[in-house]
Amino acid sequence: MTDISATQPSAERDTQDPEGGSPAGKTPFHALDLESSLMRGIEDLGFEHCSPIQAQILPYTLEGHDAIGKAQTGTGKTAAFLITIFNDLLCNPVDSERFLAEPRAVIIAPTRELVMQIAADAYDLGRHTGLETATLIGGEDYQKQLQKIQSGVVDLVVATPGRLIDFMQRRDLFLDRVETLVLDEADRMLDMGFIPQVKRIVRATPRKEDRQTLLFSATFTQDIINLAQQWTFEPITVEIEPERVATATVDQRVYLVSSDERLRVLLNVLRSPDAVSTIVFANRRDQVRSLYEKLRKAGISCGILSGEITQQRRTKTLANFKDGKIAVLVATDVAGRGIHVDGVSHVVNYNLPEDPEDYVHRIGRTGRAGATGVSISFASEDDAFLLPDIETLLGERLKCVAPPEELMD
Repeated sequence: MTDISATQPSAERDTQDPEGGSPAGKTPFHALDLESSLMRGIEDLGFEHCSPIQAQILPYTLEGHDAIGKAQTGTGKTAAFLITIFNDLLCNPVDSERFLAEPRAVIIAPTRELVMQIAADAYDLGRHTGLETATLIGGEDYQKQLQKIQSGVVDLVVATPGRLIDFMQRRDLFLDRVETLVLDEADRMLDMGFIPQVKRIVRATPRKEDRQTLLFSATFTQDIINLAQQWTFEPITVEIEPERVATATVDQRVYLVSSDERLRVLLNVLRSPDAVSTIVFANRRDQVRSLYEKLRKAGISCGILSGEITQQRRTKTLANFKDGKIAVLVATDVAGRGIHVDGVSHVVNYNLPEDPEDYVHRIGRTGRAGATGVSISFASEDDAFLLPDIETLLGERLKCVAPPEELMD
């Protein structure tokens, strides 16, 4: 196993220096000798230089090596594995007859939102390639997804574990021809109890020596390391450690409030003129539902994202939030993990998360793409004890203060 480390994740969009060369330490995509139709998609998106994880991992994965990547959201890992898949499929076309329901590549992700985000990125990157991508997620019409699989040859399937198992059980999809298998956010799949399903999916693919396997995780626990050893063959390991766990573009504020003061302060935050686009996080579905109803009753135009909401409604809610039709989104961590929306001005932690990693993911929804953002966390008598673990992860103390008077009125 080869270990590779890098720091300072950066945006994939970079401009060349005035001399026409590449900035120091930057790897241009054109230096990777990618297939021309794939390169057109990369150029259309304005990507010129690789992010650190792309620069470290692509030279190996493009040659067919297995890889294990440790990377947070926003480091460019999705593009890394999509570029690997598309380039391989284009450079190695199947000469023999192709059959329906036999994809050449499969990506598994833990949430419906993340699957949809990956599929959207696949469409953008692969728009000139002629490769077909299908999305399989629970909560949407099975027959419509089946129709996509049966209407023509599908090259890439992006799926949640449960829905992929459904298709396998009904013999509507076969994984014996899979050449590349990607397991994204393996730590989250472990947390959500998906590993037995994932193991079943992996067993349905060719043996690990006969496929390329790419595994990505935000954390490397012993359980993740054990799974990686089972599923990958002589992998290289890439670890991308940010200089700061929390982005410097986020103004982190912690307000000391009692449990019965939280709603009043939240309403005043949401009514402030600078809160143009806000995501409010709570820990459980019932808390999200209750908070959503209270905000609506108070006249706040808002949407809700949690596992109990149908996929059709979640998709519409997220689209309305992206389009600015609603200014507030109330979400759980699982649903919020797949939210990639530029322009979010505020993130509010109505409850402090029990897992410190979730705090980082939450506040990472704002301060994106070079913009600044505000993170407001409420610390109350029932959850303030969670702050020390969050501070340990951040490597810094969080200043806890009483809310400004205008937020208490």
